[in-house]
Amino acid sequence: MAADTSFARSPLITRVNYAFAALLLGTIAYFIYWGLGYTNHHAPLLFIVATLFGAFMAFNIGGNDVANSFGTSVGAGTLTIPQALGIAAVFEVSGAVIAGGEVTKTIRHGIIDLGAMHLTPSQCINVMLAALLAAAIWLLIASKKGLPVSTTHSLIGGLVGAGLCLGYLVTGNSSALDLIQWNKMGEIGLSWVISPALGGALSFILFSQIKKHVLDYNERMNIALKEIKQEKKAYKEKHKAWFEQLSETEKIKISSAIARDAENYSDPDYSVDELESDYYKKLADIESRKNSIDAFKALHSWVPLISACGGMMITAMLLFKGLTNLHLGLSVVTNFLLIIMIGALIWMATFIYAKTLKRKDLSKSTFLMFSWMQVFTAAGFAFSHGANDISNAVGPFAAIMDIIRTGDIAMDANAMIPAPVMITFGVALIVGLWFIGKEVIQTVGTNLAKMHPASGFTAELSSAAIVMLATLMGLPVSSTHILVGAVLGIGLVNHNANWKLMKPIALAWVITLPSAAILSVLIFLGLNSFF
Repeated sequence: MAADTSFARSPLITRVNYAFAALLLGTIAYFIYWGLGYTNHHAPLLFIVATLFGAFMAFNIGGNDVANSFGTSVGAGTLTIPQALGIAAVFEVSGAVIAGGEVTKTIRHGIIDLGAMHLTPSQCINVMLAALLAAAIWLLIASKKGLPVSTTHSLIGGLVGAGLCLGYLVTGNSSALDLIQWNKMGEIGLSWVISPALGGALSFILFSQIKKHVLDYNERMNIALKEIKQEKKAYKEKHKAWFEQLSETEKIKISSAIARDAENYSDPDYSVDELESDYYKKLADIESRKNSIDAFKALHSWVPLISACGGMMITAMLLFKGLTNLHLGLSVVTNFLLIIMIGALIWMATFIYAKTLKRKDLSKSTFLMFSWMQVFTAAGFAFSHGANDISNAVGPFAAIMDIIRTGDIAMDANAMIPAPVMITFGVALIVGLWFIGKEVIQTVGTNLAKMHPASGFTAELSSAAIVMLATLMGLPVSSTHILVGAVLGIGLVNHNANWKLMKPIALAWVITLPSAAILSVLIFLGLNSFF
């Protein structure tokens, strides 16, 4: 952590801190100006408070959820924190703007039934405000302690706490429970249970195969090459000692033969039958055994295939979910052909690149190959994460904005979220990653299990697949649970999972919902006395 401290204190980083702070404040200021016009200047103070609460929530999503999402890339040494920030800035915001609609609808309308009782618009707004602020405060506490918790748990806990409190104030009896969509809560609760299990199972299966066919194979080849190198060195030393014991006449005779063989040996097309000396015959035998080892077989066969499959999966996510809102008019057949074509291109590019590494160090080549692959999976996971988890800030805020604008709590479930909302909250998310995300990055990327670009690639690809599947279903699952499960799945394969660290993480998971609910009740009572 000492290195991180000096990094944080450098003059350059200080200037970057000021730049990000200015970016966030400027973006929020412009959004407030735009939003006041969008809401027809209805309840301007309430709209400003809602904007600040929503942006604060997005800020803390960046500091916790986005940080844990990029922890594997940073922990594996594939990306630095500034590089992770750059990828997050592009793909998180893009995922939120392009593909974040389905889960946003679920958060806005699927947790609390605001039509179950005769409520005033201000009461509904206070529920959303309390949920946002309570969830944001809990996320900030967890981020400072380096604990990756669920923003979805936090928000739903806030919604449930404020909703129950409102219901009790309105009815004074147990009918307050009618506000909560308990059937939807059950579905979400089930998804929380299966999320880490699915993430862990998929990463365990994928990484087991990668470890078996690539990493373990490469390790065996490295050992074999090292043994041959040592054998060659030992033989040369043995021959030198033997040569020194010969008479001058024998030395002259053998030296002449070695000199002729040296000339033949340097010819790429030489034949072993042309060699005269035992020295070069033995060296030729050792070299022949070395050349018979196909050390780069895994990089030439398995890695291009793995890379192509990963690229096809990410492409499928984009075509069947991420880009559907653009109405490109592509048929299912066209989409599948594009997926296959992109997979083939990735296979060819990876294969050709692997061939250029033939004469380089095998371990470094493997690290380099998977580093490139992890960059692309990190981008894919950032897109799917933005599509899923930005809704935890945008959903309640969009509901508040609709109520302020129309004065009616009967919101249109199919209403589009204005792009300025997504962009503003996306900026807040990225700034949060920069300012408070380092502790969570260290927990997920370093402390929970040791990461290699191959394992980081697997964790991100597995998590992206599960998160995007949940987004397709409109189910607000926890990407945190999925990714932590994926990291532990890899730790099981490598036998290095830090189960001791899982105790405080699991405890934080358990208390997230009730903690956010309690905070939300207190905040709701405070807001209710002002608005």
